[in-house]
Amino acid sequence: MKEEYQKLKDYMDQSGKTVAVTGAGISYLYGMRRLKQSVGLMNAGRVFSASYIRKNPEKFYKIMKDAFLDATFVKGPSVVHKQLAQLEEQGKLYGIATQNLDCLHTIAGSKNVAEFQGSFRDNVCIDCGERYHDYHVWNEGKLPRCDKCGGPLMPASFCQEKGINREAMQTGMQKAIRMIAEADLVLIIGTTGFRSEEYLSRIRPETKLVQINPSPTAFDSMADLNIRADAAEVLAAVLNGN
Repeated sequence: MKEEYQKLKDYMDQSGKTVAVTGAGISYLYGMRRLKQSVGLMNAGRVFSASYIRKNPEKFYKIMKDAFLDATFVKGPSVVHKQLAQLEEQGKLYGIATQNLDCLHTIAGSKNVAEFQGSFRDNVCIDCGERYHDYHVWNEGKLPRCDKCGGPLMPASFCQEKGINREAMQTGMQKAIRMIAEADLVLIIGTTGFRSEEYLSRIRPETKLVQINPSPTAFDSMADLNIRADAAEVLAAVLNGN
């Protein structure tokens, strides 16, 4: 085993509570599209609005399908998602804090997941406000609609009305902060630091920080260990012990 991989394994063996922080990198590599590729960066705010969805429900669903749903439900979780779920099952990983909305950690089998940008598991009817806590509503081949009034559903984290998106994201971030504050080892995987200012200050001084990322990021200077390699390779070595 490479020296830095062995060092990570030693950290994990010695850790009582390891938390992984994941970002878009582990999803984009396996088919997820960046939102601006699907709608254009300037159009994102307009498309993810209740008024647009009411006027263009089928267009909205096609955008969602292109940007997220095919990669989530057709291609499914990546090797990294599955490896993290395996580490949790083995008791080597306490939980995951992720900026990703795609629910791929849950689909892969992870149980303790904090989604601090919201996710497709938390949805709201844009007409009556009914909430649906189930990502499966997006896997029916059509725009999900409310059982109560027939109105279109959208992820709560996108909904600007009545502060719903703020509530959805605050709930996820609060859970993520609690997990990270309790950790004695934090793994940074596939993120360059989106919203990191909200959780970095909660990491205890004695907590080890390990970054697994092929490219430099804002975490480089603060990490106890930077591993410049593909996460799938690194986690495979940790799981297999070689």
